[in-house]
Formats: sequence, structure tokens, C-alpha cells
Amino acid sequence: MTEKTIDILPLVIEGIRERKGRKITTVDMSEIDTAAARRFIICEGTSTQHVAAVADSVREYLLEKEHIKPYNYDGYGNSQWIVIDYGDTLVHVFLPETRSLYDLEDLWSDARITDYPDED
Repeated sequence: MTEKTIDILPLVIEGIRERKGRKITTVDMSEIDTAAARRFIICEGTSTQHVAAVADSVREYLLEKEHIKPYNYDGYGNSQWIVIDYGDTLVHVFLPETRSLYDLEDLWSDARITDYPDED
């Protein structure tokens, strides 16, 4: 019996949009041998409460839709940057200024980067 593999990208994006997360970007690092993960999904919240709500929404959405739990998550202490670990995919929910400070997209600029339009 083979286990079905699910691309969680659409589910994560829906979870982010469910709580009005903004500026969604994917960083596909599958072609980079030294990358810690195959893919980053990055987005923003407008306040620490919003960052936590977006991260909660992603975790709840994946659990509800496909019974997928993260391996780990961190950052709820100050909610400026919450990371959710789904193995080969890491979801990063930032405050705008924290996202700008760490600038993961520039750090991994040799990866394939895709921006998704905000939904209003």
C-alpha cells in the first residue's frame, strides 16, 4: 500500500487567506542541494495578534482538510515571526518589519521565487 503524497501549497495558501494574511511568496529551493527545506512559504500579518491568527489558521486548515499536523512550530512567544515545520515545507508568518529584516527571499535569491496576489 502506497501513501498518497499531498502538495500542501494550496492548503497553506488557503489557510493564510482565511485570516487575511498578505504578501504570500513561495521560495522553491528543490534545486539547491544545501537548502534546509525544499520550499518556504512566506507571508505577513499586520500585528502580532494577526501573525498568530494566520499561523493558527494554517495549522487548523491542514489538520481539518487533510489531517496533517506540523512536525513543530515556534515563535508564538512574541509572534513577530512564527515558523511552522511541515518537513520539506516551512511556513513563515512575519510582521512586515521582521520579514524585511531577515529578508529570506534575498537570502535564497538563487531559488525560484513566486509571489501570489493579495485577495481583498
